[in-house]
Amino acid sequence: MPKALPVIDTSAPVCCAPVAAGPMSDDDALNVALRLKALADPARVKVMSYLFSSAAGEENSGDLAAALALTESTVSHHLTQLRNAGLVLSERRGMKVFHRAHPEAMQALCVVLDPHCCR
Repeated sequence: MPKALPVIDTSAPVCCAPVAAGPMSDDDALNVALRLKALADPARVKVMSYLFSSAAGEENSGDLAAALALTESTVSHHLTQLRNAGLVLSERRGMKVFHRAHPEAMQALCVVLDPHCCR
């Protein structure tokens, strides 16, 4: 059984010196690793890709499940992991929850990994 992610507030975009800037502190390395771990699943990468390419800019769990050919419970699990990592923002409206990618969080992660990637 996989180890659970440590409980650390990762709701804000990662903010530390780029990996190439020199040795990272333990805390900074953990913050980057937690976000990468949340993305280290093909279904989660597909969810993020779908959210970024959504014409509406957001999708509900049922529509995501149908589009990705996954069950709603599977999509819900993956969205929880992505939300806990600060990569997805969710908002309840009535009986549905709408999800959207958090582009600033993804861009911050890209800059930490390669400071030249987003120029």
